[in-house]
Amino acid sequence: MNPNDQKILLMLCPFWMPLIPPVGLACLKAYLQEHGYQVEAVDLNTDESLRLHYDNYMKVLQEGVPKDRQGNFHSIAQDVLRNHLMAHLNAVDPELYGQLVQDLVYKTFYTEFDRERVDRLSGHGENFFGRLEQVVRDIIRRQKPSILGLSVYSGTLPASLFTGKLAKEIDPNLKIVVGGGVFADQLAIDTPNYHSFLTYGEEWLDAVVIGEGEQLFLRFCNGELPSDRKVFSIADLGEKRLDIKSAPLPDFSNFDCNRYSTMSSYTSRSCPFQCSFCSETLQWGKYRKKTGRQIVSELRQLYRQHQFQLFYMCDSLLNPVMDDVAVAMGEEEIPIYWDGCLRADRHVCDQKNAMRWRRGGYYRARMGMESGSERVLDIMGKRITVQQIREALVSLASAGIKTSTLWLIGHPGETEEDFLQTLDLIAECKDFIYDAEGTPFWYFLSQQPGSADWNRNNPHRLLYPDWASDMLVVQTWILDAEPPREIIYQRLNRFVRHLDKLGIPNPYSLKDVFRADTRWQGLHKNAVPPLIDFSNKERPIVECLDIKDLVVMGPPPEEDGDFDF
Repeated sequence: MNPNDQKILLMLCPFWMPLIPPVGLACLKAYLQEHGYQVEAVDLNTDESLRLHYDNYMKVLQEGVPKDRQGNFHSIAQDVLRNHLMAHLNAVDPELYGQLVQDLVYKTFYTEFDRERVDRLSGHGENFFGRLEQVVRDIIRRQKPSILGLSVYSGTLPASLFTGKLAKEIDPNLKIVVGGGVFADQLAIDTPNYHSFLTYGEEWLDAVVIGEGEQLFLRFCNGELPSDRKVFSIADLGEKRLDIKSAPLPDFSNFDCNRYSTMSSYTSRSCPFQCSFCSETLQWGKYRKKTGRQIVSELRQLYRQHQFQLFYMCDSLLNPVMDDVAVAMGEEEIPIYWDGCLRADRHVCDQKNAMRWRRGGYYRARMGMESGSERVLDIMGKRITVQQIREALVSLASAGIKTSTLWLIGHPGETEEDFLQTLDLIAECKDFIYDAEGTPFWYFLSQQPGSADWNRNNPHRLLYPDWASDMLVVQTWILDAEPPREIIYQRLNRFVRHLDKLGIPNPYSLKDVFRADTRWQGLHKNAVPPLIDFSNKERPIVECLDIKDLVVMGPPPEEDGDFDF
């Protein structure tokens, strides 16, 4: 098939938090263009008219939930929105639809909503889909693509299904291909949700690409995939995987990068570890990484193109490349600052390493600490200790690097004592924590390394009524295990109150980030520059080149005392 005869349109639908430009679409765009295709990419998450409906919905939802039950609202409210929008697309009986929305709210916030508030939420959903239809029709009319590729995540699933179906109605000859992270968990192969999804898209969906997308999508465009199948995964590539060292630089040319505070890139694919709750290795296959010099060279090219000095690296973990990148970055006159996920291993606990990374531009460490209980860390397969968590926080914070900590609430087997140990550890280390976020445990029927054991040892069931399956299409499953869901969400509320009492932020808005940065500047002499400093693109920041060594004592011994919950 001749690439000149086709135009490819790649699209990310709402709602996905616009922290960074979508690097997945940028990588796919660059790869397809390298093979001769004309490709355009669209990120609808920066469309103000669509974001307005999101904000209106969230305002009505938050106003109806008591403050002490909101938990990590900006995260868990996405579950209500996603399921509500999906139900809105498929509702037939208004009474059952209203009952389901009430159930969605109750089983997330354990708060009763009356029908008047449910109707207000539904009105914002109706307005959103009405506006989305206008936007999609205009894009299809202007672009006239022959292939539409939709990058789908959990939060974008309802809008993606709506867009795919609508696009096929607009142009029956248009080929619709979907892929993305949702197939690593909620739509994992051969689960009930996966089969429901395929049934739902039977009339308009042409292909599903699961896992690493570049090679499979190219084969689809070239007409090299079997025509009697719709689903293709990395298993269809055999042992062949994309050589990321020779992959083209991500192409962000179609995105309004000024709508983002941070640029994005990547250093590796997959993960060298297998924590029980994570699907990363099952999605990407074998771990691969670039060299430090290549990484810095690519960041330098993107800096020249877009004038962003701060990058978020979209890797599962940066540990294997930290030293190489820091050394290579140390040779640059104008350093690039980089932000990304880090595992609290022994190498991170060494303050000399942290200082070297800080001088090499490392800006923010996003760390899945998960628990303050040694027992739970072992159950998870984290292969780190509570003492390593303490030492890693002190090491990074003493260098001034922001420490963003992630905590998993309610992993199967977590007891009240385990949970209290998490709260105690956070209190002990509060001055070495830039911010903290708690997320409730999510269970999937497969694709988590721990799924087989959980399925074997615990019954699982649908969270929402069986009669709602046609509306939701993608159902939520839970384990009948300790702790139960309601206890998990109660602990999440307590977790958030604990952070508030300690003064540890969990920023979501730029105003929140400013306050968090001010706190960090006051706590640590070596603190990295505030995020707002990177908005001045005319004056490059070079302070990391002159960071001085500091000797910082660890957190004080844990004090006895009661917390007010």
